Amino acid sequence: MTQLAELAANGGQQKEFLTFVLGEEHYGLDIMAVKEIRGYEPVTSIAKAPPFIKGVLNLRGEVVPIVDLRLKFDLGEATYTEFTIVIMVTVADRIVGIVVDAVSDVVKLEDEDIRPAPEFGVAFDSRYLDGLAPLDDKMVILVDIEALITSDELGIVDKVRATEV
Repeated sequence: MTQLAELAANGGQQKEFLTFVLGEEHYGLDIMAVKEIRGYEPVTSIAKAPPFIKGVLNLRGEVVPIVDLRLKFDLGEATYTEFTIVIMVTVADRIVGIVVDAVSDVVKLEDEDIRPAPEFGVAFDSRYLDGLAPLDDKMVILVDIEALITSDELGIVDKVRATEV
């Protein structure tokens, strides 16, 4: 169920979103998916993984794939600094780290605050967009993290886990 559908089903209750920055744009994801926020640390690269999968790291005994959203969204190569952030999210009962430029804030939104994502046709895959929320002088792009981290991509991670054990 998408976040918009959940809001409609819940009668317009507020939901909280963690907002973060990639390049010049602001994004948000459901705070309920967020497990923790960490600084970027070196990862173990995986041969033949897609470029947006930076590798894996050991998070308290669990091998966690790290996905660079700048590369996934085709926003160019990221420069990793001490300010680069990894948001650990739970996707399909797994923990996945997503690399972002910075974390901004936690915002509360009601269903009337969220606008549907426009249709882009076949030129752009917008299935990971849950909607858009105008906040102050910016537009926050709400990301459906479940749709973004697709099962095919997680299947690659499963292969990596199998070879490392």
